[in-house]
Amino acid sequence: MLRRLAAPAVVLLGAAMLAGCSSTVHLEPAADSNNPLCAEVMVSLKTVNSVAEQERRWTDAQATAAWGSPTSSILLTCGLDKPAPTSELQCVTMEGVDWLVDATDTPKLRLTTYGREPAVQLYVDTGVVSSNDVISSRGIVGAVTSIPATNECTTPDEIDEEAAEQLLD
Repeated sequence: MLRRLAAPAVVLLGAAMLAGCSSTVHLEPAADSNNPLCAEVMVSLKTVNSVAEQERRWTDAQATAAWGSPTSSILLTCGLDKPAPTSELQCVTMEGVDWLVDATDTPKLRLTTYGREPAVQLYVDTGVVSSNDVISSRGIVGAVTSIPATNECTTPDEIDEEAAEQLLD
């Protein structure tokens, strides 16, 4: 009788231990998360176990990823609408990827790819990890560049008069 109870008890204990090691991160999928290009991004990220020394965590939404423990310091979502050109957000280029930087929630930054459709967005807690370390990560760069770039960032100094007139129309 004791042997019959021991096996299920060991299974339940093992499941409880695994559940306690890493909880699933709840995220909402983006509107275009089922885009085949997001599937390519997620396949590329499959082997990325850490980013900027933050360990990978499971998520419960399509085309999302998370890193960091006990709380996620890096969240990735693929399938956002391609951002329109803006002069209100800083645009940085790192490792060939252009990112719009929204610092509204500082110390957390929202970084959204510019010139790629669908867009990929990172939400980075800069109190825990450097955003530069995240966007220069080989794993992130490799995944994001699987979506072809169709536009790139420009600085106001680089916009010629003809392009400026077209933007104003």
